[in-house]
Amino acid sequence: MRKFWQKNRKTSLAFLVAALLIAILWFFFWPLNRVVEAPGEAVNIQPMVKIQGKQPLKQNEFMITAVSIAPARPVSYVHRLFDPHIDIQKTNDVTGGQNNADFNNVQKVYMQSAINNAITVGFQHANRPVTKQYHGVYILNVFPQSDFKNRLRPADLIESINGQQLTKSTEYVNYIKSLPKNAPLKIMFKRDGRQMMVSGHKHDIVKGFNGIGITMIDDMTIKTDPKAHIDPGQIGGPSGGLMFALQVYSQLTQQRYQLKKIAGTGTITSDGQVGEIGGVDKKIIAAHKSGAQVFFCPYVKPTKTNLALEPGHQTNYQVAKATAKKYAPGMKVVPVTSFDQALNYLKTHQ
Repeated sequence: MRKFWQKNRKTSLAFLVAALLIAILWFFFWPLNRVVEAPGEAVNIQPMVKIQGKQPLKQNEFMITAVSIAPARPVSYVHRLFDPHIDIQKTNDVTGGQNNADFNNVQKVYMQSAINNAITVGFQHANRPVTKQYHGVYILNVFPQSDFKNRLRPADLIESINGQQLTKSTEYVNYIKSLPKNAPLKIMFKRDGRQMMVSGHKHDIVKGFNGIGITMIDDMTIKTDPKAHIDPGQIGGPSGGLMFALQVYSQLTQQRYQLKKIAGTGTITSDGQVGEIGGVDKKIIAAHKSGAQVFFCPYVKPTKTNLALEPGHQTNYQVAKATAKKYAPGMKVVPVTSFDQALNYLKTHQ
């Protein structure tokens, strides 16, 4: 009887240990359909920017800020209790429903567009030659209502529609608008270097709008004198545009500023307008940890209409200012709507 009890005790202990081990593994490693967003790093972009014949700037550091995105586990919810800067989001809310490959490809396309615009702005403001050459358009997103859903993918390069070989997204949009309702379409495109073709129709994407349900961005190369190149490494997305433009201009002109560490975020258009981005609260924390003295933040007027469209009904600047006040009081948050505003701030704070 004693041996039977001891054997039963050993078996129960083994089951308990196994159950505990499974619970620990689940807690730390089980993947959820969520991602963790947290402050990333503020990266000095000077090593990324190469301009022929121009020495890197040593006095000033222009920094782009990033949001860290990682798969969520059950333990992530415990981390969130102790870190107010961590958010846990549904994966589809972050990726727009794209798989990892498509999401990463789109981020690379966004980054290349930001680089082209940043170089263009920097050279134009320095009164140096820059020319653009358009090659077609990349697909950024295909709406669920589109005839081309699951047939075209983000980062596919459109070469022609119905034999029309156009070079800019605006040209394709105008051409598609000119076609009759429910018109047939043949789209030639390249994916991973292979030429392919799909057929479909215009149709009602939403009530009152008859189209193809695709968003696009220009595939463009630029030529400059002197030659300029930016290698962002593994960083993707469009939010580094403003800071790259400031680095290009300052390196090209050898302009120096009193402020040493200059961080910021914001998209940039080819005419120097700065646009809003995501995760600005986390970027404030990243900039502060890296010792930034100033943070350039996109600004839009907080009207009732604008606030209704903003995440959390707050603009980038409102979120950034509140975050800095609480967690980075020594860092100045500067609202900007354009490259000129950011540059003027640096020049007038010598």
